[in-house]
Amino acid sequence: MRVVFMGTPDFAACALDAVVAAGHQVVAVYSQPPRPAGRGQKERPSPVQARAEALGLEVRTPTSVRTVEAQQDFAALQADIAVVAAYGLILPQAILDAPRLGCINIHGSLLPRWRGAAPIQRAIMAGDAESGITIMQMEAGLDTGPMLTRESLPITPTTTAASLHDQLAEMGARMVVEALDGLAAGRLTATPQPAEGVTYAAKIDKAEAHIDWSRPASDVARHINGLSPFPGAWCEVNGERVKILLAEQVAGHSTAAAGTLVDERLLVACGDGGAVRLLRLQRSGKAPLEAEALLRGWSLTVGTVLA
Repeated sequence: MRVVFMGTPDFAACALDAVVAAGHQVVAVYSQPPRPAGRGQKERPSPVQARAEALGLEVRTPTSVRTVEAQQDFAALQADIAVVAAYGLILPQAILDAPRLGCINIHGSLLPRWRGAAPIQRAIMAGDAESGITIMQMEAGLDTGPMLTRESLPITPTTTAASLHDQLAEMGARMVVEALDGLAAGRLTATPQPAEGVTYAAKIDKAEAHIDWSRPASDVARHINGLSPFPGAWCEVNGERVKILLAEQVAGHSTAAAGTLVDERLLVACGDGGAVRLLRLQRSGKAPLEAEALLRGWSLTVGTVLA
């Protein structure tokens, strides 16, 4: 089919590769404009733009698709379908209606749970037992469109936003190709989302990243893992800000005050008498390290308070 691909981050780049490899004709790739990045703040193309250019595809980076001109340019592509994955712009009805088969979206949750901007992080932080991918037919509402296909995978106690992101990116790439085949053959029917179970995944705010050790151990572990690697949950250790990038809840009961280091292997007391073990950390200005490697060069005594 003639496909317009619309996406921006790594999550979407994986799907672009899959659509191209499946033999579809990608007539244009839409992505967010290059942004300043790195120490020099030089403009850097998005992962999708970089991948599309490497594949020799036409790339368009409009700041808006709401203008008449942008919509005419899109319609002129005469696409059979548009594949959308974490594009970053709301698509107006004129864009949704332009392709013959409309626009389909790769969404990183089991809709209708976690509509919105941060479904991967929110699923972990909320303690969901599973996550997954929904391929849906897009409509004007926020992730409200009918579902074409849906698959799940488990969230484990040490699943992080990074590991779940990578699993879902691969799953979504495979599923969208299957959906394109099904739509081309006329054998896929969209099913309305259930009215019950709707939740919204608000965008992650950096202000959320400070760890509150007074919360139950299960909440603390999920908070840490759900914000790893970005923005990275953090606390202060002897006045130094340290990011905690992986943690797990440990069975048992601690009588120590919340935030206190209770053994020499980074077990920290939490507010419910439980505890979490810190498994991967990043000191200020340094690379992330597994706890064992970090402790070889950093002496922390039992009783140290993490604030």
